Amino acid sequence: MDYKAKYEKEIIKKIMKKHGYSSPLAVPKITKIVVNTGVGRLKDEKEKELVQKFTSMIAGQKAHARPAKKSIASFKSREGMVIGYSATLRGKRMHDFLTRLIDITLPRSRDFRGIAESSVDRFGNLSIGIREHIAFPEIIGEDVKIIFGLEATLVTNAKNREEAIELYRELGIPFKK
Repeated sequence: MDYKAKYEKEIIKKIMKKHGYSSPLAVPKITKIVVNTGVGRLKDEKEKELVQKFTSMIAGQKAHARPAKKSIASFKSREGMVIGYSATLRGKRMHDFLTRLIDITLPRSRDFRGIAESSVDRFGNLSIGIREHIAFPEIIGEDVKIIFGLEATLVTNAKNREEAIELYRELGIPFKK
């Protein structure tokens, strides 16, 4: 299902009617999706390159290295050391990723029973943790040497948490009952 078309044809009308908005531009929408993964525990540079490669495949664009902002001795990290990779998706790539996330990845995740509503913060942003990256359809199981988790954060322009949760429900994001 194309979530952009569903949003434009059905969801905007429903939310406008329910909240009494006069303009379709007032209806909340997803503005971007940020995909993150941490590699602080990995010591080998080749493993870090593999994580970057797989994160880029999942996101559909190059994942950029995120250096540590300050040194933390207990984590054995130094300032400037690469501790993660991140990709910010907008537009068509964002909608494609959302489609794969809702229709394929979440149902394929092991022991998935829905997303807790507490994953939505007070600004309406939803953070979803995925324990194994092999749940994505781009990853072929035989090629995988290490398994890592990642996080996808859906950022909205909703005015409050309740509007954002309503938008996510209308899009078909599976919340726990």
